[in-house]
Amino acid sequence: MSERVFIIGPGHVGRGLSRAFRASGVRLVGLHGKRPSGVATSTGAFPPELSSANVIIVAVRDSQLDAAIEELNTAAGRRELTAGTVILHTSAIAEPAGLAALRDKGFAAGTFHPLVPFTDPDASAELLRRGWIGVDGDNAAVNASRRLAGQIGARTLDIPAGKKPAYHAAAVISSNFPVVLASVASRVLRDCGIPEGSALQAVESLMSGALSNMKQALPDDALTGPVIRGDTETVGKHLRVLGSHGDARNVYRALSSAAVNIAHRRGTDPKKLAALTGMLNTEERRDEAQE
Repeated sequence: MSERVFIIGPGHVGRGLSRAFRASGVRLVGLHGKRPSGVATSTGAFPPELSSANVIIVAVRDSQLDAAIEELNTAAGRRELTAGTVILHTSAIAEPAGLAALRDKGFAAGTFHPLVPFTDPDASAELLRRGWIGVDGDNAAVNASRRLAGQIGARTLDIPAGKKPAYHAAAVISSNFPVVLASVASRVLRDCGIPEGSALQAVESLMSGALSNMKQALPDDALTGPVIRGDTETVGKHLRVLGSHGDARNVYRALSSAAVNIAHRRGTDPKKLAALTGMLNTEERRDEAQE
């Protein structure tokens, strides 16, 4: 089947997807926005090109999703959508109520959520070529999502029914939190007197190395550091020196507790891990008492 895609929403996600589709030969019949933006092919009311699409992707913010779906419902009622058109949206967590009305009109619907950061739409085509797309919905919608993903070089991940919040939480942990960790770690280095440029480059190098290790082994097996060794003395020194770095101390303590669970699975000495857990719990209670 030859996909003819109409995208609603010329923001970062919509622009990124449009460039990925064009680069891979998928026919993009329109990129629509509410207001002129310099990148949308149409604005305001839906253009005639909407009826030529067999896949419509709603790539707006979650707060705008219900309104966009309602507009599609209105357009469907006016017969501005071709029968058999698939309606997809890019939200990782929303379950738009308006999709039920579209389904009642005979349109398959589902999720097409790219698991890539869209900070730079120009780089999105390459990221998508190596990335994953979270999909769910009606069979026809899931099949269309898989075809589109395959055409841009991405793989698909089926989102289990009712599990979108957990799926989205995992996506946030994977995508957002490494950036948070880089910011926290580089700030600690800068506060030590290390120049900002060197601090950022050192942190990026370490994080890249850790990601490279995970290409060779499972995360549990790739983890290194004092917790895996059961090194209570080193962890204690870290916690003491981070006393003046509130965010860094909280992050260090929380992730060290998570690392203890990995160390248990790895077979680290249980007595050493019990000592680590006791110290981390004591430090947590001490911090709570000071708040």
